[in-house]
Amino acid sequence: MDTNDKQAIRFRETDESATQKRAALIGIEYLDTRGISSTAPLLDGVLTIEQMYQGKLVPLKKGGDRDPYVYGVTSDTPQSLTRKLHDDWAEKATNAKFLLISKAGYREFMQRYDPPKEVVYDDVEIAKEGDSETIDAVSKTLDTVRTDDILDYLIDQADSLGASDIHVENQRENVRIRFRVDGALHSVANLTHEKYRILKASLATKANISTASEDAQSGSMQKAVPARADTAEHFLNMRIETVPTVYGQDVVIRLFNFDETLLDLGKIGVNERERAQIDEIVSHPRGMVLMVGPTGSGKSTTLYSMINALNTPDRKIVTLEDPVEFRIPGVSQIPVNTGGGQTFADKLRAVLRLDPDIVMVGEIRDNDTARTTIQAAITGHLVLSTFHAETASAAFSRMIDMIGINPIFSTAIRLVVGQRLVRKLDDNKESYRADEATSKWIREVLSDLPEGIEKPNVDGEITLYKPVISEESPFGYSGRVVLMEQLVVDEEIQKFLRGEIADAHAETIEKVAKQQGMVTMVQSGVLRALAGETTLEEIHRVL
Repeated sequence: MDTNDKQAIRFRETDESATQKRAALIGIEYLDTRGISSTAPLLDGVLTIEQMYQGKLVPLKKGGDRDPYVYGVTSDTPQSLTRKLHDDWAEKATNAKFLLISKAGYREFMQRYDPPKEVVYDDVEIAKEGDSETIDAVSKTLDTVRTDDILDYLIDQADSLGASDIHVENQRENVRIRFRVDGALHSVANLTHEKYRILKASLATKANISTASEDAQSGSMQKAVPARADTAEHFLNMRIETVPTVYGQDVVIRLFNFDETLLDLGKIGVNERERAQIDEIVSHPRGMVLMVGPTGSGKSTTLYSMINALNTPDRKIVTLEDPVEFRIPGVSQIPVNTGGGQTFADKLRAVLRLDPDIVMVGEIRDNDTARTTIQAAITGHLVLSTFHAETASAAFSRMIDMIGINPIFSTAIRLVVGQRLVRKLDDNKESYRADEATSKWIREVLSDLPEGIEKPNVDGEITLYKPVISEESPFGYSGRVVLMEQLVVDEEIQKFLRGEIADAHAETIEKVAKQQGMVTMVQSGVLRALAGETTLEEIHRVL
């Protein structure tokens, strides 16, 4: 039972106790409605809904023959009304009996006699560039949403559109709402500052953040989303980030749809070659795998997919996360509050005493965490983690800068995966011929594609694809696809860590890695563009 439930029970106890004392004081029988207000039969034809609201009373039992009519009255019920009811029924050879009930009990009965009407609001439409009419229409809808519903409404709408983020941005005249769908931000509506204050107060209560803070804050909340026509009931984890700006407190709500079936390397777009490399590496009982890329590149989802694939009854898996984004049955997940002074390194040292087979560390941010994860990786554990860098080779170079020339690290690290997400074209797409400058660039990118990778014919005319805008697909894209580069740490790459190759720069490391068979993210993107999975514009936008 959470704190809110306990508080509600205490309030109800106080209300019932006060009502019982008042009943004894005025000489009327007291009735505790807890346990019956939700089950007692509702009586038709005794009082109208208007009479119940005006008189602050409810009928409890119909009279007949010599049995009295029984009413539940409150301390707000006018005495003149009870006298009138008593006299009315006395004329009909019966009488009326009145029992004092609490105001909370009265409200529970009225919730059943007059249940709140379900309010259905118009769905949000994402505006195309320059489409002010759609933004105005959605803004008007938001103005009609009840204050208690506005946060839930925005979250439900963002989830139904497949958005990964809700951005709430203060401007001089209003507050802009944007959704990030398939990696791109789209304007949705403009809120008044007054309406935003209500939204912010609701967010503060649910995410445990302050509306008056002058510092950046992080919070979290959860929400069960009921089934819709196109989706099953599911659970949303949300990460809340706030930062003060010139015109107010901006908010980003990151939505994580907890659906275990989506945590699959095949479903997130990893191709067979990439999947085979990952499977081979993680099948070993020890070593380190690093995922690199900026925020929003899908690193966490890929790591969770690996964890999900490795999650078998014979393995003990522990994760250290800030915060825990997905909850996976069978995995021990430990939240690490790095903002409150905790560190991944300290938690990891404690976790290693539990003798886990696999450990996931949310992020390597400092030298201490890097060295502790390396130690774990060489002592019989498989360690998965993330690291902020532009590319796999840049991450390798940065790690060398962080821990120095380290022969032990060379035996620990086994795979570095760079990742991005690009929008995926709808099936209804249009082909076109690439111009000469574009064709030349594509040939250059694919010129040193490693042996064993099927190379498309780009000697003649090159066909590319672009989105087709339609009513069903206003942007021509649907979903996203992964661009990966996988730097397998073999004997040649280990030489950088042992100091045998002095020039440990990202460009040098990438050159050697390509000679060893690595396909870069740019090459992966071009191959997907030629296959019609995405567009060259998307590759340039993301990379």
